[in-house]
Amino acid sequence: MSRNILNKYWNEELETMPRAELEKKQLADLKEIVQFAYDHAPYYKRSFDAAGVKPSDIKELSDIQKFPFIDKKTERDTQGVGSLLGELVAVPEEDVVFVSTSTGSTGVPTISPFTKQDFEEFQDTESRWFWQIGMRPNDRYVHALNFSLYVGGPDVIGAQNLGALCIWGGTLPSERLLFILKTYQPTIIWTSPSYAWQLGEKALKKGIDPKKDLNIKKIIVAGELGGSIGATRKAIEDLWGAEVYDFYGLSDIFGACAAMCEAKDGLHIAENHILVETVDIHTGEVLKPGETGELVFTTLRKHARPLIRFRTGDIGWIDNTPCKCGRTHGRIHVIGRKDDMFIVSAVNVFPSDIEAVIREFKGITGEYLIRVFEKDFTCKYSVEIEKKADNPATDESVAAEVSTALKARIGVKPYEVIVHPDGDLNTRSEHKSRRIIDERKLNYNI
Repeated sequence: MSRNILNKYWNEELETMPRAELEKKQLADLKEIVQFAYDHAPYYKRSFDAAGVKPSDIKELSDIQKFPFIDKKTERDTQGVGSLLGELVAVPEEDVVFVSTSTGSTGVPTISPFTKQDFEEFQDTESRWFWQIGMRPNDRYVHALNFSLYVGGPDVIGAQNLGALCIWGGTLPSERLLFILKTYQPTIIWTSPSYAWQLGEKALKKGIDPKKDLNIKKIIVAGELGGSIGATRKAIEDLWGAEVYDFYGLSDIFGACAAMCEAKDGLHIAENHILVETVDIHTGEVLKPGETGELVFTTLRKHARPLIRFRTGDIGWIDNTPCKCGRTHGRIHVIGRKDDMFIVSAVNVFPSDIEAVIREFKGITGEYLIRVFEKDFTCKYSVEIEKKADNPATDESVAAEVSTALKARIGVKPYEVIVHPDGDLNTRSEHKSRRIIDERKLNYNI
């Protein structure tokens, strides 16, 4: 199928579908997938029966609220039970053509299986996101994501299906990646926000000006929240002279499930594939669109392993109001992980809020490390930063200014701000950076 490169939509009919029509389509797919899960996945039959619900209970979209939640623990507990893929899987193994795994950063890595149709629809969605941010067949694209079992690795196929010239970079050392960027002059790259920043810094130190010596016009970032933090996005854009677009994905579902458009007001989520709810993190009560809580996803078309009311652990909200770009699919705004949030003096603190302050400051590098700890039986936090070598201000004055700014933004001051020389904070990484160290021993439930 040939597409007019001047058309702003990959699939205009789908992307601009009126909400009523989109929700009608969602309801039809929801009824089918819940019935399929009940009939073919042992866990769902047992779970639905125990909860006293059945697929025929779904008459409208809100009826999904009658069904029980699942989460990462459910995936781990059912994986390997009865078969390698476990009791959540609804197809025989011979129908599975691809598996990825989670990183295992919060426990045992979980397998995410795909049928051939699952995988093809996954890649069509990736093509849609690439087209949405402006990728066209005349672009040269570097996919600088891990290919080893990572669900984001195959997303490069979506760019190839679009027609772009694709360079399968993977997790290359920065020197090699900079060689590729300078030699082949690609126009688009995908990596993590922290690595995009660090790669630009490394380029400058090697005498390469990303704005003048390289040809990157667009940077896709994912895996961390930085791309949706205005100050971080602007810092990367200023460094590279390129547009930055944030993507969001889950190993449990597929690569990028949501992506920014040119309006950069949240990330359009593929509502033809995912039904979104937001629930109270304590009670599980369903919240109204626009209210902040834990994002809960139900897959509408993934048959290898349907996810019915999957609690993602991500905190945010969904906006279903019209977007300036003309797309009708809702936009999610993710502000942090439930696992990363901590409470100080009754204030919910997200690392993304701290990052927003740090990235806006002049005279510091933008690198930071958060330590969460106990003192006098209460939760405290400290922030470590780096002062630029050419900053004449004293460490004490820099620390005081940052502390004041954090209090103004978050509502609670850090216990201390520690200032390091440029390059001394060990947070730089080829890909995701570790930003939080939790030293608490008490049980701080959210």
